[in-house]
Amino acid sequence: MIAPDASPVIIEAVGLTKIFRDFWMRTKARAVDDVDLQIHAHEIFGLLGPNGSGKSTIIKMILGLLHKTRGQLTVFGKPPSDVSIKKRIGFLPEESYLYQYLNARETLDYYARLFGLDARTRRRRIDELLEMVGLTHVAHRPLGEFSKGMTRRIGLAQALINDPDLLILDEPTSGLDPIGTRQVKNLIIELGKRGKTILLSSHLLADVEDVCDRMVILYAGKIRAEGTAEELLADSERTVIVTPRLAETTISRIEQVIQESEGKGIDSVEKPRQRLEQLFMDLVDQARKEQVETAGVVHGGATADFLRADDASGDDLIESLVREQPATADDAIRQPAEPAPDKTGPRDDVLAELLTEKSVASPERTAPAARPAPEPEADVDTSMIEGLMGEPDAPGSSEQKSG
Repeated sequence: MIAPDASPVIIEAVGLTKIFRDFWMRTKARAVDDVDLQIHAHEIFGLLGPNGSGKSTIIKMILGLLHKTRGQLTVFGKPPSDVSIKKRIGFLPEESYLYQYLNARETLDYYARLFGLDARTRRRRIDELLEMVGLTHVAHRPLGEFSKGMTRRIGLAQALINDPDLLILDEPTSGLDPIGTRQVKNLIIELGKRGKTILLSSHLLADVEDVCDRMVILYAGKIRAEGTAEELLADSERTVIVTPRLAETTISRIEQVIQESEGKGIDSVEKPRQRLEQLFMDLVDQARKEQVETAGVVHGGATADFLRADDASGDDLIESLVREQPATADDAIRQPAEPAPDKTGPRDDVLAELLTEKSVASPERTAPAARPAPEPEADVDTSMIEGLMGEPDAPGSSEQKSG
């Protein structure tokens, strides 16, 4: 990670305050109270705090969904209301509100269209994201049949469909099982290494501790502490020495040395133990190796290619153009084309004869060649998506206008 002081500021708040008032303009709640913070490029920044501490309110002001009461707030150097910055942001809200009658593939296609992605890019990213979040096998099920954990997974894929520069995650592991939680944390770390700027809001302390470079702890709308995990969690009152297993006699001799030199004793001697999350993951991995069948969510695959490396769509386009470039006249003269070998069999001859007789028998009915229909997008019902987007060519649009 680039040092915060050396990298540009993506989000900056100075004296940010949000007060909710009633009809008579009386103060109902001071959700955010004089908050100062800076989030730099290529940084994973955590907002920590209990429920009602102001985390979601800050996020909504960053997105322009709420207006600040006073103070200053900029995103990419512009006010949050500036529409030009929206395409650079990916957002996973605390509660995912998605169209229940669309399936997973149609949902991602819908959001990809909102960002203006072409059909080829949409198909590629949708396939990669569904594989990444482990929903490929249920891609055709309506979201109304999804569990909360599955809905969070498709919500995460939706937040990444535009390959955002700034990714805002509000309680991303809510509703996820330990497998999904570990996967999301690994994804956040990998995106941070790639150079994404990530704002993570959570009240789960372990999630923030595992992935964030810096964090602030909020309570009652105010920042109570700020810094890196090392700065906030360092214990200056104790010293920890980790060694292989020691005999009791050795421990007694060490304690005697400490008492003689420091005048202090050993507070406690403990056997190290692993975290519950690690034990859970080890058991799941062992079950997978034994190929135990499960009806639950399949473990997601690797991070989508377009999230791990620069988008290669431009290179693919150049390769396709070079591959499809017609030969020049000089090339045709130097290398005359050889006639293709005749692969027609008896069945092809019969079909050709029937087609020839039909064209000779009714020449006056010969119709002009029809324009080839556009290639349909696989596994996506475009009629519902076009209806949601209000495209003029959507089925039924003419009837709505005439009515």
